[in-house]
Amino acid sequence: MSPSAGAALASAEAQVAAVRDDPAARLALLARTYRGPTGHAPRHLPFRRAALSFMRWQAQRGVLDPLAASPPGSVWWRAVNERLLRDGCEAVALAGGLAGEPSSRPVRLWLEFVAEPTGRNWYRAHNASIVGAYLEHRDLTGAESLPERFFMNVALLRVLYAHALVGAPRLALGRLAPLGRLLGDPRLGMAGVFLSLRRVLPNRYPLELDVERYIAEEQRLGRLLDYAVIVPRLQRLYEWSAAELGEPRLLELNRDGSPIYAWPFEERHVWRSPEMPWVARALERATRAR
Repeated sequence: MSPSAGAALASAEAQVAAVRDDPAARLALLARTYRGPTGHAPRHLPFRRAALSFMRWQAQRGVLDPLAASPPGSVWWRAVNERLLRDGCEAVALAGGLAGEPSSRPVRLWLEFVAEPTGRNWYRAHNASIVGAYLEHRDLTGAESLPERFFMNVALLRVLYAHALVGAPRLALGRLAPLGRLLGDPRLGMAGVFLSLRRVLPNRYPLELDVERYIAEEQRLGRLLDYAVIVPRLQRLYEWSAAELGEPRLLELNRDGSPIYAWPFEERHVWRSPEMPWVARALERATRAR
């Protein structure tokens, strides 16, 4: 922390440090941010559902466990989670009157959510923190296995897609666009299908199988959504998200419609399914843009 950092950032960093090795305390801290600086924020509280869905999945996998645990948690996932917590805590501190200027664009977006708690504003703030953390901690990905790095990309494209359901429903669902805001509303349970990831990613850490085995074992709903709906529009999704979040570096994490965050472009075949059942083909046609 620089000497010029304000009290709000200092408070946020202290709160995050206090829960660093306690996953349950991390969850409790996240939940408290949705109560605002006074402990009473009824318009913001419903958005806690989606935030906790994403974080509970991380805690259940064990990636937030202490590094001294057996097995240890993930250096990368812990760092990404801390960035999300810190940004939220800083925004609450600033909203409560502590001194300082927002330390980053994601914090400014959190303050916009505080001022106007809408689904689109929540996704902009949440995903800006997540994308910022991905970019900030690229140097930590080398400590993770190849399958884990594959699922880092899956997690990212899922949260970006959930945002597009609300912010760009025609991009996300084509002719079914009128359903987008309902399916993606972070205050409702359906958003958990996209954000909890427990139906898509393995519920254990560290991973022991190779990528192809995990893809083959992915639950049917997840495969349908990923390969029939999300993958065909990945390039446009990353381009829209980069503009929506004001983060052009997001485009560095995708190449020609294939995610490449800590993942070799030469292995892009994993993002394409050679054969899809008729249900998937029908879903792809139904969500295709006119």
